[in-house]
Amino acid sequence: MVVSLRLLVEEWKVRLGWWGVCASALLSLAACGSGASPEPSGQFAGEVVVFAASSLTNTFTLMAEAFEDEYPGADVQLNLAGSSTLREQILAGAPADVFASANEENMKRVDEGGELGSDPATFATNTLSLAVPAGNPGGVSGVEDLGNSNLLVGLCNESAPCGQFAEQMLATAGVEASVDTNEADVRALLTKIGADELDVGVVYVTDIEATAGVDGIEIPADVNIVATYPIATLTAAQNQELAELFVDFVLSTEGQGIMTAAGFGSP
Repeated sequence: MVVSLRLLVEEWKVRLGWWGVCASALLSLAACGSGASPEPSGQFAGEVVVFAASSLTNTFTLMAEAFEDEYPGADVQLNLAGSSTLREQILAGAPADVFASANEENMKRVDEGGELGSDPATFATNTLSLAVPAGNPGGVSGVEDLGNSNLLVGLCNESAPCGQFAEQMLATAGVEASVDTNEADVRALLTKIGADELDVGVVYVTDIEATAGVDGIEIPADVNIVATYPIATLTAAQNQELAELFVDFVLSTEGQGIMTAAGFGSP
């Protein structure tokens, strides 16, 4: 279930607030007094809040559904945004159990902030692709067209991994892009390309198949970038065991099958 950070924070406040504690205590007493049977141990049941990079939107939606099928008592809530945005939310104390980043740098920053509950594990890789509106109305043929001032060109912000990787790719290719817009994350950029508001942008190759109204143009391997995706539990996890189960599931044969089916590379 995908939810906004605002709703998660409000839930967190209630959960940790004085009245929330009292309410929990009263419910526990009521259960004892009524002779109700105890709840399961909790390691296979409860809520797990997963902060995941926006480029994982489709795959982690499927991942969450598969995990809930495997553990019917689990409730996966996804917060999807740019990795740098998620990093700042985590460091600011937002309630989260698992962090899946589109690059290693943001995971490192969270680790330096003392917020990682486990060692990061690489679960996927990705590469870049040019994205154009369906039918390629701008006549884009390759990376060099990103420097064409007659075209409307979009990139992700440099604070987002997709923007950082695009800049690295452009530097390797020796192309100075004529950028008309920088978007907060790859989903925002894809939305503008799919709406024919831009002629071309740089996204992940996995986004092409997953996004309607967008075609891809291959970026040569000698200038392309391989993005590494790490995942880890967080110290703020309300249910560390369930968080670990989710990470293990992503790394499992079934979880890896979901990733590769979407076009991600193996770790």
